[in-house]
Amino acid sequence: MALTEEEQLKVRQKAMRLLEHMNRTEKGLEEKLKNAGFSPEAIKNGMDYVRSFGYLNDQRYAETYISSRIGCKSRQKLLLELLQKGIDRETFERAWEEIASIQKPDERQILKELIQKKYAPGTRLTEKEMRRLYGYLSRRGFRPGDIFSSLEELEIAQEKEPWDEK
Repeated sequence: MALTEEEQLKVRQKAMRLLEHMNRTEKGLEEKLKNAGFSPEAIKNGMDYVRSFGYLNDQRYAETYISSRIGCKSRQKLLLELLQKGIDRETFERAWEEIASIQKPDERQILKELIQKKYAPGTRLTEKEMRRLYGYLSRRGFRPGDIFSSLEELEIAQEKEPWDEK
């Protein structure tokens, strides 16, 4: 069934409004249009329309996303987040290489800076504080070995409990 001119106009306007204030991935825009009640034909038409103007570009979206978060999240965490948003691995890899060649991220340094935002070097933490810090860092995609070696380098350790001293 062919779309009427009115349907084409509505889906195109909705797609433009959705992209007006926020970049979206193709998957994200498609979901928003689907949730708005448009038919698959209308969705395709609206997406083709905004794509023709360059308003929908997963590569650009991935580069912008990575660039804004490269200083506080690991490469692995960024990959997982973008995969969830519908960016494929190949697009992520191209975007990562582009941004990493400019910003040159050092994950170990980023990890140390995140730790130092919370605790000064040489700090002794309770078991609960250590668990929270480890969870915070691992949720940002840092590997356990990197976390432990960074804590060691910064001389941040868990304080001994009185019953551990025997």
